[in-house]
Amino acid sequence: NSEDVRCKCICPPYKDHSGHIYNKNVSQKDCDCLHVVEPMPVPGPDVEAYCLRCECKYEERSSVTIKVSSAILLA
Repeated sequence: NSEDVRCKCICPPYKDHSGHIYNKNVSQKDCDCLHVVEPMPVPGPDVEAYCLRCECKYEERSSVTIKVSSAILLA
């Protein structure tokens, strides 16, 4: 299920841009700032410096397991 995977990038403040958290459903190999941060908040020359500050993490979960566990807890 495509909703069970995501890439989460946490980007701290940079120059006059505030910090932001970006989420996007991408493959594990595309889990980086250049593929996830849209729209890019900084102009071309600052993209590399901005992306170096971002921490991107690939996350997987099983929504079926979560639903079953919730049903058991609520029963």
